[in-house]
Amino acid sequence: MGIDLSGRSALVTGAGRGLGLAYARRLAAAGASVVVNDADAGAAAEAAEKITAEGGTAVAEAAAVGTAEAAQRLVDRAVGEFGGLDVLVTNAGVLRDRVLWKMSDDDFDTVVGVHLRGTFTCARAAVTRMREQGRGGRLVLVGSPAGQRGNFGQTNYAAAKAGIAAMARTWSMECARAGITVNAIVPVAATAMTETIPAFAPHIEAARERGGALPDWLRKGEGLGTPEDAAGLVAFLASDASADVTGQCIGIGGDRLSLWSHPAEKTVAFSDGGWSAEDIAAAWPTTLGRTPESVGVPAPAAPTGDGS
Repeated sequence: MGIDLSGRSALVTGAGRGLGLAYARRLAAAGASVVVNDADAGAAAEAAEKITAEGGTAVAEAAAVGTAEAAQRLVDRAVGEFGGLDVLVTNAGVLRDRVLWKMSDDDFDTVVGVHLRGTFTCARAAVTRMREQGRGGRLVLVGSPAGQRGNFGQTNYAAAKAGIAAMARTWSMECARAGITVNAIVPVAATAMTETIPAFAPHIEAARERGGALPDWLRKGEGLGTPEDAAGLVAFLASDASADVTGQCIGIGGDRLSLWSHPAEKTVAFSDGGWSAEDIAAAWPTTLGRTPESVGVPAPAAPTGDGS
């Protein structure tokens, strides 16, 4: 049975291109009326026109997310055009990659402002409206593997995306009584943004030279695909089929669908009377230090003999 979002309205931030555009197109194809947001007015207008040409319903609303005023304007546009708001997808994002000692205050504040504050302000405005409507709703927050594992040169981005995952878990509890589900997705796709990530850049470039096709080992082993590959998860989470799914971080990319674990205590040790620094030093190698956690987003490694 197909996903049917007829009669519902959705707001997708950062939807002028890439993943956001793929999400907006998929929601519209399922019958939702979509507010296409982007900081680039031309990109937002072009995206809305594309959706309309494909038979969907969409309007463009240009705004840089982050402020409460911008968030309210986006929600008001959905209400004014479509009578309400049922789905919010917080996709807007920017990158300012630098190693810690070279990252400026502006690099940090810009990325955190768009990703973390932008998600917060848009979600707050959307949930306020959804609670007033009394018919529930869906929040789909966009995370990243960097937020789950950290990534070299991405202090600002990794911190913001980790915060988004934490907000999804928190809001899923706070919004449950109102029938609003909140989930974070962790997409991996070949986009202009991921082209800047050293782990993926050469493989995306190689795929472009081959006409866009990604090899099977990347699509399955690394879960790297196209923006369209990630859009089905958003449509699912926007639908009635996901009514019992909330508070989750769900990975999607290429041929791979995954559920990310939440942070939990892995190893525990006890010492009567508590732990001194000396006690910890003595016990560490044979207790917690035996299996330390790894960090970082691993670089894709092609199978032997596959130079693509």
